[in-house]
Amino acid sequence: MTYRLTQRDEWPHEPTSEPHFNESVYCNGFDQRSGIGGWMRIGNRVNEGYAELSVCLYLPDGRIACQFRRPEITGNQQFSAGGLTYDVKEAFRHVEMNYDGELLLLSNKELLRNPERLFKEAERVTGQVQFRQTGVSPMHGGVPSSPEHEPMYGWNFSLGHFNQHTAVSGHITVGTETHHIEGGGWRDHSWGPRLWQNIYFYRLFLANLGHGRGFMLLKITDAAGRVRRLGVLLVDGAYEEVVDMDVVTDWTAAEDPSRVRINVRTANRRVVIHGEVVSLAPLRNRRKIEDQIVVSRIAEGLTRFTWDGVTGYGMTEYIERIEEGGLVGFPH
Repeated sequence: MTYRLTQRDEWPHEPTSEPHFNESVYCNGFDQRSGIGGWMRIGNRVNEGYAELSVCLYLPDGRIACQFRRPEITGNQQFSAGGLTYDVKEAFRHVEMNYDGELLLLSNKELLRNPERLFKEAERVTGQVQFRQTGVSPMHGGVPSSPEHEPMYGWNFSLGHFNQHTAVSGHITVGTETHHIEGGGWRDHSWGPRLWQNIYFYRLFLANLGHGRGFMLLKITDAAGRVRRLGVLLVDGAYEEVVDMDVVTDWTAAEDPSRVRINVRTANRRVVIHGEVVSLAPLRNRRKIEDQIVVSRIAEGLTRFTWDGVTGYGMTEYIERIEEGGLVGFPH
């Protein structure tokens, strides 16, 4: 499968008419030695009049500092709202994401399961984050080159999507404490109609381990049980497309992922990647679709990955619908 991608795609696109059109940029970054880091995302929902702002930072003692807001926007000309900004410094090479604003500081991460309690009980502190991202890989993705080719995340979740592994430098300031970041990261950019609830369930793994190694691995399942396995291994600065993959998850009593073993095959190699979820943000997304409230679990885990003796940090993301009180993807 091939994609169309030009440097123009680094900047915002003309919105289509769907009410839930979304254009989103995301960056993560982790210090290579300590694992301190996190992720930030801004998604313009211009036809709905707001942006989705997300900041989630994993601190060394297990606390999480975060913010989730829906600041008003009136156009799709830039990625900037509520104190979160994203700038393309050099297309396909260098971008920067910064946040300056209030953070919710959590010792009890269980508050993330209940947004009403979260915003009522969390300690509030000032925060600043800077992620300077420099590409260490080719670009991957874009718009499918043929209308018969299914987009990366499916027919009903963003038409265009591209991503890149990066080197990251910057800092995280939470209240009076500052942590400097030098390590690996990942970024993506997507546009088109998007509802989180259109994902039945998936498992996504992102990491740049350094030493020329990284990965983006996605196992996605639809409501009919069709499974797609896709993504890339980064080996010595080049991408190898995934041709097969299997994921084995260890779960906590709360049905959150705690460890994973990922068996991956490309045309050139077979590898086994082990992951330990160091700190988990158990998020949820609620959406009214017609007359029904539909809820999805979005588990965002800072993860220590090991691949053939090389260890580094990245993200584990488990998304799934919640139906009849249960997770549709558990225990798969």
